[in-house]
Amino acid sequence: MITTKDIAERLGISVSTVGRALADDPRISEETKFRVRQAASEMGYVGNRAARMMRGASSNVVGLVIPDIRNSFYSTIAHELSKNMEAQGFQLMLSETDDDRAVELRHLRELSANRVAGVIIVPTARPHTESVKLLRALPHLQLLRKHPSLGSQWFGVDDHEALRQATAHLVAQGHTRLGYLGGPVELPTGAERLKGFQDALREAGLPDEAGHAELGPPSSVEYGREAVRRLLDGPRAPTALVLGSVQLTLGVLEELSQEGVKVPEELSVVGFGDEPGFSWWGPGLTTIGLPIQEMATGCALWMMRRLTQKPSNDGPYTSVSPGSLVVRGSTAAPSGGTSPDRSG
Repeated sequence: MITTKDIAERLGISVSTVGRALADDPRISEETKFRVRQAASEMGYVGNRAARMMRGASSNVVGLVIPDIRNSFYSTIAHELSKNMEAQGFQLMLSETDDDRAVELRHLRELSANRVAGVIIVPTARPHTESVKLLRALPHLQLLRKHPSLGSQWFGVDDHEALRQATAHLVAQGHTRLGYLGGPVELPTGAERLKGFQDALREAGLPDEAGHAELGPPSSVEYGREAVRRLLDGPRAPTALVLGSVQLTLGVLEELSQEGVKVPEELSVVGFGDEPGFSWWGPGLTTIGLPIQEMATGCALWMMRRLTQKPSNDGPYTSVSPGSLVVRGSTAAPSGGTSPDRSG
């Protein structure tokens, strides 16, 4: 590894002069700075950020802790955050928890040990006490999910209203037997989405048995396939489905395609998220569009302000973005009250 000593020997100057030139010290002439930077570039020198931080320099790395990078919502958020932060001279470091609180703690320990400037986190359902302590020592904000122990800096979606509108759309078309697939109520997003589904049924005057919910891991495509099989094989198979996560939506669409279920003739479907392929899946998937770019930009601006301006008072801050119902061809009035024929 090339060091400042190697650069000094090549140029015939002192190591301290090299260090000051690389730090843009005003005591060093512009000519010397140019020579040092040119030599550093030619020799492949990479500065030791850890050493600079020990001398009081601040980190330019922000940690992003998410459950699952395979979920396009999170991968798109990561991309947008990275671009926004790069423009301000910051770098995004990605950590994936798979919704495991022990893995979450391990990543937070590493981020803290590397003295990141801040953390943006989609928390697990029950963060460890140590995770809470580590985050309290860092500028941080919560994304999508909100856990009360982690403070009140939060950017999220109005999950309740998004699911209420999606369910009301199906009810307005005449559906009285509806299924919902979503995450567990231990997750704040799971609880809000389920409540939105249930409230829409109550507002329409439908009995509790009009809706049946299957709750499980929201990042599991396979769970989506298994859950929709159970719903359609049940004694009161629904004529319409509302889905509460991107990965569950993918699993349901795979299963329906494999089983040859006709959408919307036999089953109406409202998905979650608006993947690039959703617009041309079958008749086009009616789905809940998510304000990804708006959320990513808001998160980045809040974090950049926090890190660059260092405000003395970090009061509570909440940003709730609305989802949007994108209506395509996968929803229609129930066909004579029939449900998918899976006897064959």
